[in-house]
Amino acid sequence: MDELSISLTYHDPLWIAIALLLGLAAKQFNLPPLVGFLVAGFLLNLGGAQGGDFLREVADLGVTLLLFTIGLKLNIGQLLRTEVWGIASTHMLLIVLINTLLVLGLAQLALPLFAGVDFATAAMIGFALSFSSTVFAVKVLEEKGDIASRHGRLAIGILIMQDIAAVLFLAISTGKLPTPWALGLLLLIPLRPLLLDLMKRAGHDELLILYGFVLALGGSALFEAVGIKGDLGALLLGLLLAGHSKTDELAKTLLGFKELFLIGFFLGIGLTGLPGPSILLASLLLLAILPLKTALYFWLATRFRLRARTATLTSLHLSNYSEFGLIVGAIAVANGWLADDWLVLIAVALSFSFIIAAPLNREADSLFTRFHDFLSRFESGKRLYDDQLVSFPDMRVVIIGMGRVGSGAYDHLRPICGDTLIGIDFDSDIVEQQQQAGRRVIREDATDPDFYHRVDRENHIVELVLVTLPNHAANLSVVKQLQQHDYSGHIAATAKYADEVEDFTALGVESAYNIYAEAGSGFAAHILNQIDCGVRTDKPRD
Repeated sequence: MDELSISLTYHDPLWIAIALLLGLAAKQFNLPPLVGFLVAGFLLNLGGAQGGDFLREVADLGVTLLLFTIGLKLNIGQLLRTEVWGIASTHMLLIVLINTLLVLGLAQLALPLFAGVDFATAAMIGFALSFSSTVFAVKVLEEKGDIASRHGRLAIGILIMQDIAAVLFLAISTGKLPTPWALGLLLLIPLRPLLLDLMKRAGHDELLILYGFVLALGGSALFEAVGIKGDLGALLLGLLLAGHSKTDELAKTLLGFKELFLIGFFLGIGLTGLPGPSILLASLLLLAILPLKTALYFWLATRFRLRARTATLTSLHLSNYSEFGLIVGAIAVANGWLADDWLVLIAVALSFSFIIAAPLNREADSLFTRFHDFLSRFESGKRLYDDQLVSFPDMRVVIIGMGRVGSGAYDHLRPICGDTLIGIDFDSDIVEQQQQAGRRVIREDATDPDFYHRVDRENHIVELVLVTLPNHAANLSVVKQLQQHDYSGHIAATAKYADEVEDFTALGVESAYNIYAEAGSGFAAHILNQIDCGVRTDKPRD
């Protein structure tokens, strides 16, 4: 407690409050709050403030939790898809080379800050600027309800591959060989069942949060003890839990804490130095890389047989610099590979890139529509499975979203509809489970507008569509897509709250079912049908 009281000074809460205010200001302009946090750090620096132990420890904790949650979300099967690792690895190699050559070219012009830069420094800068922001992409995709879309999953897969590259860099940045005891870390693999059982027993509240902190910090400390960078330990401990049904809940539980603690990291970057005229000029020059970076993503995506729309939206989600670039830059500065000014430069370039990327992503669909003819010229003649023509003739009822609600609706309707009933879900694991259970389900993403362009409309007689996705924004997106593509049948949708029902009603949905409101009445009706408790009901019992 003494150490904590010493490290926590009176001004730390004030600095965090300033970060809060500027984070709120950034949000009003549809920018990620981290832009406000960086600006807060610069303003505090301008006022003569200096970073303390408290902020540094909070920053380290934020980075550790960030890497742990990345590990939780790792889907090895998704990462092994050719288009994911192929685009990610090829793009990183090419953009690092391009960035390096650009920085060396600016050095030859003897521009401020670039003068005297050698190849090693240029390569380090090029590597730091090769990443795209996971935080930015996830926020945008969640707000638009596209997190599970084809382009959303592809963007997240590419970002995770980049994050792994960054973690590997962090792991080898110490320049030290692991101790022989590092081999003992292999014993963590057979401990996975135990770790999963403990996570299940932790429940849903504070014990689950504590469990996540113990594994993240414990994994980091364990790897540090055997001479390996602790960041890699946090990632791998998260990976050990990946794929379990409770993993998503743990990741969401830790999300707020991770982002809270990262405030210390972004404040610390701002406190490193002030962006003078030379840094501002240099950051604007580095922004010239972004169009090339985005175009390279698009070109590679189309070479990997993705449709133009998927390639366009994926590229726009990745058209920025990354907070991982700051982490890489911070490590490089700490090791003496880069001067402090370069870390400030990367922070300013990151902020500018978000300012540019935010409106581009808001208007992504309209931009693609506007330039559809031109962009479609780059499509490959062959398409991946996800982009092939969709056909389900003779189907009268379609259920979109085969979770618990969708599965229940399917089982209820099957005796009535027979072979004219089909389910749709984007999750390959869910589709496989549904097919094994004997349900007729196909893997498609109904939130992706491309899906409706790929549907073979000949001989289709669909009379009813049930929309049962767990995300309200995704459900609204499906309803709007159906209407935009002139679907004339009936639409029913599930909702969780009264205002969501109103949203569907405003769109003309004939039936919006509030699953929470109706759960109580359904439960009561079930009890009355099962138990003779003397309660009178007008509804005859079975």
